[in-house]
Amino acid sequence: MSQPRFLVDQDFNEHIVTGVLRREPAIEFVRLRDVGMEQRPDAEVLAYAAREGLLLCSHDVNTMTDEAFARLAAGEPLAGLFMAQQRGAIGPVIDSLVLIWSASDAEEWRGQVVYLPL
Repeated sequence: MSQPRFLVDQDFNEHIVTGVLRREPAIEFVRLRDVGMEQRPDAEVLAYAAREGLLLCSHDVNTMTDEAFARLAAGEPLAGLFMAQQRGAIGPVIDSLVLIWSASDAEEWRGQVVYLPL
């Protein structure tokens, strides 16, 4: 079993990432721009996350969830997708990500699309 690690979609609220890291600096976040994928289509982002075992965090409820469900329907792997409302309160999302990291294994989220906060 492995500790959850997160991939942050290009438009994901940076205040959430900052808030999580203030609470728990050991949590690993990889940003799409850090790996040169900020302009890649959702399907490629999800494939990268699956290959790397990264749980993807996104606000792109419409297209990202469609791509995730298409991957699952095609029998392709999905490391896990966490969706948060763009304009929602960030405190509960921060709490949820810290809880996911501290109380679960990355493998528990395979094949799941989860809406935050929990």
